Amino acid sequence: MCGRFTLRASASVIAEQFSIFEVPLLKARFNIAPSQPVPVIRAAVHTTVQTAVQPAASQRQFAFLRWGLIPSWAKDAAIGNRTINARSETAADKPSFRTAVRRRRCLIVADGFYEWRTVGKRKEPTFIHMRDDRPFALAGLWEAWEGPERSAIESCTILTTEPNELLRSVHDRMPVILAAADYARWLDPAQQKPEAVLPLLRPFPSEPMETYAVTMRVNSPAHDDEECLEKA
Repeated sequence: MCGRFTLRASASVIAEQFSIFEVPLLKARFNIAPSQPVPVIRAAVHTTVQTAVQPAASQRQFAFLRWGLIPSWAKDAAIGNRTINARSETAADKPSFRTAVRRRRCLIVADGFYEWRTVGKRKEPTFIHMRDDRPFALAGLWEAWEGPERSAIESCTILTTEPNELLRSVHDRMPVILAAADYARWLDPAQQKPEAVLPLLRPFPSEPMETYAVTMRVNSPAHDDEECLEKA
């Protein structure tokens, strides 16, 4: 699974990496947690509800969405606490995710994430990032939900897959990291058949990545500073 991640890259680096024009000034984040707003890139939308007119695939929009997907049919927002991740192998069939797989895919922007390795009776946190520390895209899905008094929440989930060779000793799942060459295909709203995009949801190669153990400070979402990245 993926329960915490980081984004320390500047707006200009993100804009260049993801070919997007408008990225707001960002505060460095060292411990992004579920239920918080997370940075995503998606095909441009102009409304929080479904539209019959699909935006052009080349248009990209930067947005902040609540982490924990709330299906449009949900009775309340609490379901988002259980949907921070979606298994890539079954997402296209699950009621909570199947519509989003077809129509509302996004890139969740990160430059590192945490997993917890089981050591005896303890779970010890590990930080995973690219060797060059560049940002990357986690495969995501998003939804728009209308609550009481017509309040609207846009939310998202991170897709997961089997771990690569590097992460196999850390956890039995890892977030799907998309190759840059696959961004356009993943975001393309014209691709509405799951079989057109599901092959992209595979383990990312180990070679560009590295890991190291960090302290228990990251266990608390109240801690969001550089000390979360200090080696244990």
